[in-house]
Amino acid sequence: MNRTGAGSQERVRPTMNWAGVLVGNEVLYWQGRPAPRCYTFRNWRHALFGVFLFLLSLYWLTIGVQLAAVYGLPWLPWIPVPFLLIGLFLGLGQLAAARVEWEQVFYAVTDRRILVRRGLRGKTLESLPLNEVVWFQLRPHGEELGTLRIRGRDPQARLTLSCIEYPRKVTVLLEGAMAVSGQECPLREGV
Repeated sequence: MNRTGAGSQERVRPTMNWAGVLVGNEVLYWQGRPAPRCYTFRNWRHALFGVFLFLLSLYWLTIGVQLAAVYGLPWLPWIPVPFLLIGLFLGLGQLAAARVEWEQVFYAVTDRRILVRRGLRGKTLESLPLNEVVWFQLRPHGEELGTLRIRGRDPQARLTLSCIEYPRKVTVLLEGAMAVSGQECPLREGV
């Protein structure tokens, strides 16, 4: 988004084909994608817990195999297998799924609404009208990288724009939309 004057905004050339999504003469003001590394590792705490659970379950499985051999209990090594699989998914699987999903994640802000396309196949489209925005929070991940959480009037109306580069461009648009709809602008940089 380029500011060319007070209240005027320039159109953006789309990198994703939004033609089937935009309605009538809706104007695209901003579009973006999440930063790949940030998006993939946004749940790094889950991955760390998964690695810990995997290693602990692997140790448990080793002890179970030894105890099964000594005491003749063939079912004993099977007890830690579900925990081992959960640890494997949390440690590596969710990172791989996030990286594959990244290919299909796109964000856009038009003159009427906020659009989020996501999902492993890119089939999920979420939107929130700009005049419904009542609150947003910018959670910085670096100097020019952050996650933007947006809420609408309806408590169920929530959008998250994860790991966007130059998030201030989007917050300026949201602040303008909130000013037009008569809302206070409670921008909170978050913890």
